[in-house]
Parts: sequence; structure tokens; C-alpha cells
Amino acid sequence: MERRRMGRHGIEVPALCLGTMTFGLQVDEAVSRAILDAAWERELVFLDTSDAYPLGGTFETAGTTEEILGRWMKDRGNRDDLLIATKCFAPTRQGPNAWGLSRQHILDAIDGSLRRLGTDHIDLYLAHLTDPVTPIEETLRAFDDLVRAGKVRYVGCSNYAAWRLGEAMRAADRLGIDGYMTIQSRYNLLYREIETELLPLCRDRGVGLMVYNPLAGGFLSGKYRAGQSPEDGTRFTLGTAAGMYQERYWQQAQFEAVERLSAVVRAKGLELVPVAVAWVLAQPGVSTAIIGASRPEQLAANLAAFDVRFDDELREACDAVWWSLPRRPVLDGYR
Repeated sequence: MERRRMGRHGIEVPALCLGTMTFGLQVDEAVSRAILDAAWERELVFLDTSDAYPLGGTFETAGTTEEILGRWMKDRGNRDDLLIATKCFAPTRQGPNAWGLSRQHILDAIDGSLRRLGTDHIDLYLAHLTDPVTPIEETLRAFDDLVRAGKVRYVGCSNYAAWRLGEAMRAADRLGIDGYMTIQSRYNLLYREIETELLPLCRDRGVGLMVYNPLAGGFLSGKYRAGQSPEDGTRFTLGTAAGMYQERYWQQAQFEAVERLSAVVRAKGLELVPVAVAWVLAQPGVSTAIIGASRPEQLAANLAAFDVRFDDELREACDAVWWSLPRRPVLDGYR
């Protein structure tokens, strides 16, 4: 497993990170454990989760994914050999101060995650979304206090626009604290908005970039065709997340772009999944790509990304995917 530095920071991480957001809904606990075992055997020791997961669930299911991971780590006795990233923002209980990035909620959320995961510390703790009402200084001080208390090793953010990340950087400088050392952002052949401002900012300031959705929720597997209905059991039909994923990718222009790329990939005797993951990993500034699986055997195609070599034709075909798509508004919030 290739390893990379997280931006300018000392921590070293695998180039691939296993995302677990479907564990507990799209994927039951037995299959989740099988995926985790397969990942462990392949040195996929960087796991990403959130107190809001599983994806597509409801308020009542929040925290289930962390609980599954906690039970698996306890049974395997391998916590010290793993890097665990989790996030806070969404409510996991009812009542006031139960969401957002206030000091009150962050301190409550970390204790809940530690309890569900069965660990005494989180390696990487992230703000899952931006909080429009809490001062960024309050959020950063609370995160810094968690680091000083030993509950968290590093802190980061997710789904921040470039201007919001810049605001957080300035605030951290004023406060004399480290602030966010990494960011999670959606990035793939079908969505490259971060290249305009966010990615250059991360490279310039040494912020590690954790890419999620490198396969566009499975759309870049090449198995979907225009005119067909989304299959049950996929991201495109998954509970409360179905509409979001269909809006992102289930569009005629995306179908056509993927088909054109698939033709080039097939002609070279390659498969689309490893090419799509390899393309993301080849972009300057990317520290790790968060991959997902609904079956253990799917991990092999992602790991095959390390064997992909790009010639000019393949590189140009990958670039053509994005530039062939119509421009769409970039929304703030969950990007």
C-alpha cells in the first residue's frame, strides 16, 4: 500500500482510505465485517466514518456505523494498528445544542464517538459541514482543546468552500493554534470544481486533501446505461441519499461522457474503476482517496489503481469527461 504525507504535516497515511458510510444500512453488519476483514488483509488501515452515518439513514440510525466499527475493532484487537477518522455536525440525539459546531455540541459529539468506537482517541476529527451560525473561533478553540486533552490527534474539515477554509486558516493564525490540517472534498472525473480555488489553496498552504466519491457513488464503474432506472441497493436508491446522488450524477450528459471514456478504456484492455481511482490519485495535492465497497471483492478493482499507467490518449480522454459536461451551479453546504 502506497503511503503519503497529509499535506505539510508529519502524519503518514495510506493512499487509499476505506469509507464506511454505507455500513449499517446499504450494507448489513455481517457484510460490513467481511469488507473490513478484506481491507485489513490488504493493508487498508485508514478508516473514515462519521457520527451521522450510515448514509441515507434517519435520525434514529445515526451512530450505527461507528458502533459496527467499534465492535469489529474490539473483536480483532487491532485499534492501535488503524487510523480512524470520524466527523461531527449532525444531530445524534434530540434536544437543544444537538447539532452544529458549537463548543457544546463538539464536546458532546466527541464523547459519543469515542464511546461507540470503543477507543480513547480519534486520529483525525473533522467538521462534517460548515456551521453558518457558530463563530469559527469557537469551533477551532473547541477542536484545539480536544487535541490538548488527548482525545484527538489531528483536526480537519469536510465540504468547506475555499473561502470558508481560508477564513478558518486566518482564524487559526490569529488564535495561535494549528487549525485544520486536512479537508475532505468531493472530487472525481465528473466533478472537478475544487480545481478552481480549493485545490490550489490546499497545495499552497500544505493542507492535506482527502478525496471522497472518486467513483461518483459507483457511477464511474461504467455499469449504468442511459434510460435504465437506478438499481435497488445502490447509492442512487439509498434512503434519504437517493435524491442527492441522482441529482449529482444520474444525468444524460454524465451517461454520455462515461460511455465515451469507457470505450477508450476498454480499447486499452483496462477497466474503468481502477482508471477513475488512479486519475484522482495522480492529481497533485491529493493525500488519499476514500473508496467504498458493498462487497469485499470490490476492493480489488480499487487497489488495481496502483497498476494503471496513463499515456497521452488516456489522459486526454479522462480530461474530456469534465469539459464535456454542462456547467452547473455550485452549492454551498454539502458540496
